[in-house]
Amino acid sequence: MRKPAKKTEKRFTPQKTQTTPFHPRTNQFNLMQNWDDWAGYLAANVYESFEKEYFAIRNQSTLLDISPMCKYRIKGPDARKVLDRVVIRNVKKIRTGRVGYTLWCDEEGMTIDDGTIFRFGKQDFMLLCAEHMYSWLQDAAWGYDVEVIDESHNICGLALQGPTSYSVIKEAGFKGVETMKPFDLREVEPGLWLSRTGYTGDLGYEFLTENKNALKLWDRLWKAGRQNWGLIPIGLEALELVRLETGFIAPGVDFQAAHAVSRVGRGRTPFELGFGKLVDFNKGHFNGRRALLEHQKNGKRYNLVKLDIEDKYPADSSYVYVGKEKHIGFVTSAAWSPTTKRNIALAELEAPYGDTIRDGIWVEVYVDKEGKWYRINAKATVVDGSFFSNPRTRQTPPGPF
Repeated sequence: MRKPAKKTEKRFTPQKTQTTPFHPRTNQFNLMQNWDDWAGYLAANVYESFEKEYFAIRNQSTLLDISPMCKYRIKGPDARKVLDRVVIRNVKKIRTGRVGYTLWCDEEGMTIDDGTIFRFGKQDFMLLCAEHMYSWLQDAAWGYDVEVIDESHNICGLALQGPTSYSVIKEAGFKGVETMKPFDLREVEPGLWLSRTGYTGDLGYEFLTENKNALKLWDRLWKAGRQNWGLIPIGLEALELVRLETGFIAPGVDFQAAHAVSRVGRGRTPFELGFGKLVDFNKGHFNGRRALLEHQKNGKRYNLVKLDIEDKYPADSSYVYVGKEKHIGFVTSAAWSPTTKRNIALAELEAPYGDTIRDGIWVEVYVDKEGKWYRINAKATVVDGSFFSNPRTRQTPPGPF
């Protein structure tokens, strides 16, 4: 008989919007005072200029406060077993000192959320995600020798992203970072963890530490990066564009979390989101496994695809057609990409469109010109891989760029 899950800390649910440990600095730099609510915390949308912040990500170095991310520590002899029962990938393949991307599903095989697993030790993991998952993890941990701790309000996070991000880290005095490969994880100083990860698709790193160390970390990086490496803070609007350029998906935008939908059929499987390769049926039972086997057998209902759209007008929320007549889907995210000089989008299409059928796809774009709306039928091409890709993202050791 398995042991019951150990008694865990009570999760604190914020009743009003809070500020992160970095707020004394982010508030100082937020000239626009443009804030949004991110998981109960104030998060900057724009500090000074969306354009300035976007181009800084692609040409300099930037700081992004990622403290609102949900952070769940899973520790104990059965920690890996619990995670393997929750997520679709084989957690055993995530070695100590590495980070792995994954998704998890409900009993019907519909995606609940995506996130990253940080493996600090043999029996010590952390799951970072956008949606609150504490109760879900507690249910999964029942009967196992494991401890699930919600560290969302005790641990802060800071993302350092951009071509000169390594140069900032080096000048700040962090040692041994030059040998870190993408998805590597290290404790660079006592209580300070650094991963070579990010949501920008560019060279970048993410710091995790206790709240009490937040301002000291910010000031150290700011001093090292401001003068020579163009370091500036960035908000969520610039992040939204660069994540789309890379082809990263966003919950609540490109797919709806299975626990959040109220209508049958609104959920999407990992296969339909383009992550079928992550599903490991050989590792043993995991949540949604039986349903996913059926979904694999029956085939996909939808395809989430990347589109390169002609003309310059972003196609956000536009309908997608084949032959300009048959409606086959809609655009979930769209923007003009200044770096790639392309009109890009993510779109959900009815299968088999976007997969075995790729020709004859059009997007219906509505454009407001001086108060009058015009309809434009723009040709779209399905794209494999990322819209933005640069060798510096994977180069080890990184250069000064």
